[in-house]
Amino acid sequence: MEQAMPPGSAERRVAGVDRRERFWWSLAYGGLRPRRRDGRRSADQHRPLVDWHAPQLLASSIAVLVLCTADALLTLRLLTAGAVEANPVMALLVYGDAWRFAATKLALTGVGVLVLVSIARFRVFRVLRAATFLHVIFVAYLALILYEFSLLPAAG
Repeated sequence: MEQAMPPGSAERRVAGVDRRERFWWSLAYGGLRPRRRDGRRSADQHRPLVDWHAPQLLASSIAVLVLCTADALLTLRLLTAGAVEANPVMALLVYGDAWRFAATKLALTGVGVLVLVSIARFRVFRVLRAATFLHVIFVAYLALILYEFSLLPAAG
């Protein structure tokens, strides 16, 4: 049974321009003026999916991707100097095609960063927020890069 519409109300909202047709405007506007900083409902408070994250999360995400690229380049440099890849999964790729190795490494890291950012406010193991893991990965990559730099003079 259909419910009666209140008198004077339209069947649906009609705007001048369909907002879905203005992709770039919506992306820029939403980036500068985000709406959802918390969960929409009270039930969402323990696992909120939001469209605004702290600037530190963006900085850590970009830094992890940049350090991942540096790690790939330094790994290839060290391998040409006689080093051996310690990761057995990456060893399958690195000794084949260098471009495939770098693309796979960046893709896997990029997907991991996207997942961590999308669940940044979730608690993992009921202890730490997922965003904390992204910051820990940044520190771990930084330590790895420093270690690889320390190997360069000995290898080259």
